[in-house]
Amino acid sequence: MRLYLPASFLISSALSAVLSAASFPAPAVDPPAADTHSATAVFAGGCFWGVEGVFERLKGVTNAVSGFSGGSAYTAHYEVVSSGTTGHAESVQVTYDPSKISYGKLLEVFFSVVHDPTELNRQGPDEGTQYRSAIFYSNDEQKRVAEAYIHQLTEAKVFRRPIVTQVVPLKAFYAAEGYHQHFLDHNPNNPYIVYNDLPKVKHLEQQYPELCAR
Repeated sequence: MRLYLPASFLISSALSAVLSAASFPAPAVDPPAADTHSATAVFAGGCFWGVEGVFERLKGVTNAVSGFSGGSAYTAHYEVVSSGTTGHAESVQVTYDPSKISYGKLLEVFFSVVHDPTELNRQGPDEGTQYRSAIFYSNDEQKRVAEAYIHQLTEAKVFRRPIVTQVVPLKAFYAAEGYHQHFLDHNPNNPYIVYNDLPKVKHLEQQYPELCAR
């Protein structure tokens, strides 16, 4: 279920968890530049519309797909996942060029812009395990970098509350129904998008103008 809250509340709510957005640290541990020009990462941070909308605006990201991770193929359908009983989290599979943007930089945007990693089994107005904060790693290096960054943010006391983001192995990613894909771009006047997700895009543009592709 998509709920609406005033944009001013959502901006202040998200930023209130951070001591200083302007000094948000870059990852101290990050993979070296790879020879390959394509890699994937899967993140869960609340409603996938906004998560996708932020990531697909980054230079070096070639595709972002809304979907589900954490449960079975049988239950990977929006109406079923919305029950909160499937084990799935609304997730986004990000395809990117490691020579243009690193996995660590994706993590930085995930923690500083995409969502509030201190909210347990909810995000903003949405509540349930399907809206949990999670990083689904596909290899040991992604796991190492993600865990190191969470430790770095915790030690630096960047957030006022503990980070609850799960770092778990990616078993499978299932794309969501077609109408969910690029929902923010296709529905910029949708009340949920206006109140919940456009402030994230604005935050990205203000905090990381050098990373924005558009």
